[in-house]
Amino acid sequence: MTSRPVDREDPDRLYTVTGGRSRADESAIDIVTLIVSECEPTPGMQSEHVKILQMCHSPTAVVEISSELELPVSVVTILLCDLLDTGRITARHPSSAPARAELPDPEMLKQVLVGLEKL
Repeated sequence: MTSRPVDREDPDRLYTVTGGRSRADESAIDIVTLIVSECEPTPGMQSEHVKILQMCHSPTAVVEISSELELPVSVVTILLCDLLDTGRITARHPSSAPARAELPDPEMLKQVLVGLEKL
């Protein structure tokens, strides 16, 4: 597969893909935002929306989506806002993701085990 620079994309195509829009709600989505599909594509959907829904069954970063679609992040952000507004995806920033539960100290677990054995 030959790769072409995304900054040389045909402006007419980008205009068509975004419906002429050049900005999205950038406060909701940035390049590390994780995107998850909430539904399957439906007939008649824009092909880029279909590809996004298919690739985001598990959390996928915006920058990965941009790379896979070979579209600029700004264009992908507009497409994602469309899907977000219709409830077809959820978006969360990694810092807002629930932190992994901390595991108990191994030494304390050993003491609990010794105490249980003494019962």
